[in-house]
Amino acid sequence: MDFVPNDEQRAIVETVRAFVETELYPHEDLVEQLDDVPKELAAEIQTKAINAGLYAANMPEELGGGGLNAVGVALAEREFGRASYALQMLVARPSNILQACTGDQIEEYLLPSIRGERHDCLAMTEPGAGSDVRSMTTKAERHGDDWIINGGKHFISHADVSDFVILFATTGVDETPRGPKKRISGFLVDMGLPGFEVRRGSSCVSHRGYHQCELLFDNVRIPGYKLLGEEGRGFDLMGDWLGATRLTVAATSVGRSQRVLETALSWAANRKQFGQPIGNFQGVGFQLADCEVAVDAADLLTLRAADRIDKGTYVDADAAKAKLFASETLAKVTDTAVQVFGGMGLMSETPIERWWRDARVERIWDGTSEIQRHIINRSQMKPLGA
Repeated sequence: MDFVPNDEQRAIVETVRAFVETELYPHEDLVEQLDDVPKELAAEIQTKAINAGLYAANMPEELGGGGLNAVGVALAEREFGRASYALQMLVARPSNILQACTGDQIEEYLLPSIRGERHDCLAMTEPGAGSDVRSMTTKAERHGDDWIINGGKHFISHADVSDFVILFATTGVDETPRGPKKRISGFLVDMGLPGFEVRRGSSCVSHRGYHQCELLFDNVRIPGYKLLGEEGRGFDLMGDWLGATRLTVAATSVGRSQRVLETALSWAANRKQFGQPIGNFQGVGFQLADCEVAVDAADLLTLRAADRIDKGTYVDADAAKAKLFASETLAKVTDTAVQVFGGMGLMSETPIERWWRDARVERIWDGTSEIQRHIINRSQMKPLGA
């Protein structure tokens, strides 16, 4: 991998950074106060993003997307990650799972999502099925040419502002040498169907304005063609999506770590005690030095995983390493920033306490740190026959 960015990569970073600083930063305090993004503001940001050519940057150019390769997407996500999640997600990067659309699904879901006319959310997690995805109980059963869905999901991000859900449900059970195994399939389900209810979930301390929701399905009927991909192959679709989103979490964690560290360094250079900047004291300076080393390492792990995707040498452990280290680095950097700011780091007058709160969820969603370690360890042991 060439660690010197080329002209295109520099342009991506500069363009996204300028948009984030100009169009997103000014609204962060408002979103924090409201725990919401006003509809007019959301529409304004989305329009500006489309006009700036930043929308659907992760989708193929021939479909109307930005056509960025994996490294380009990681660089863009890193810059978006510097801003409030509720705001940066308005510059949508539709789920890459939608590229599995076929036939009428392309015109109904894929292309409108790329154009910004429709918005998706993805539903896997249930109260009894978090990391253990195969334990999900939401069912889809065939009734003639249709499917009938029953069950519920929770912790579904931004479902309250989505037009449809990419839903994963069980469609049967297969007998295997290791015992029964649930067959999981993907579906495209429009909001507002009879029997389909979306509820705002409990308030969360992380990422205010970016809501998690509960989805309830009571005999929801959808046409047969709303099956996404092949029946029973939903687990493969989820695997593809989780790899991409884990890399997104890694990249956004790096971007936010960089912003937090820059803010902490500025404070340490200007805050004086005992006649000199506090950053000159080893107790503070060494912490900041360790943070910079960790942030750089997280950045390199993330870009290496993206580079391997582009070269076709990627394995699941690559994204797992990046997500694990970057999210835990963000926790370290935000906690250090609180310590450097002292009492002011816990006051709402500064953004430090918000960044500290926001950082906590990154080690949980899209696969906990424990799951990432399991993936990494599995890749270590499998070649040894264990």
